[in-house]
Amino acid sequence: MTVASTNDIKNGTVLNLDGQLWNVIEFQHVKPGKGGAFVRTKLKNVTTGKTVDKTFNAGAKVDTATVDRSDYQYLYQDGEDYVFMDTKTYDQINVPASVVGDAANFMLENQEVTIALNEGTPLYLDMPASVILEITYSEPGLQGDRSSAGTKPATLETGYVIQVPLFVEQGTKVKVDTRTGDYLGRVND
Repeated sequence: MTVASTNDIKNGTVLNLDGQLWNVIEFQHVKPGKGGAFVRTKLKNVTTGKTVDKTFNAGAKVDTATVDRSDYQYLYQDGEDYVFMDTKTYDQINVPASVVGDAANFMLENQEVTIALNEGTPLYLDMPASVILEITYSEPGLQGDRSSAGTKPATLETGYVIQVPLFVEQGTKVKVDTRTGDYLGRVND
């Protein structure tokens, strides 16, 4: 753990506040006409995902945590854990399902992800913004249902269910937003 000034805070910095790790999502240095300058931040708890707003006096000392981000390849699920391989060193690590979270809905074997580690402990996964997955099950659309108004549930090859337009059929590859689970469009092979 290192000590830094609030003037060094930037997006992606991980702070150690009261023994918990917080990722800086947004920050703003404010210098009002009266009084001292301060830094307004939006912080996300690395383990729980909770978001809070916190204000620091400018120049105040804060503890920062060292977070190493490395590229990994998803190999397989082992019980409750997911096994990943470092793409540079070929070392394998087990990541608990609680850390993987919703990313499991969009991961296939060999999927590339970035894993943030603090002293060897996995903190969170960064997925690509979107992934391409195949629809393995979907009710057939009725003839004439080609309007963009309606949607229907469709099961992806990972087992996750998303809403797609009525014209999308089983076997179609679709682009899916990994942050929201929204359908982004069809992908032509």
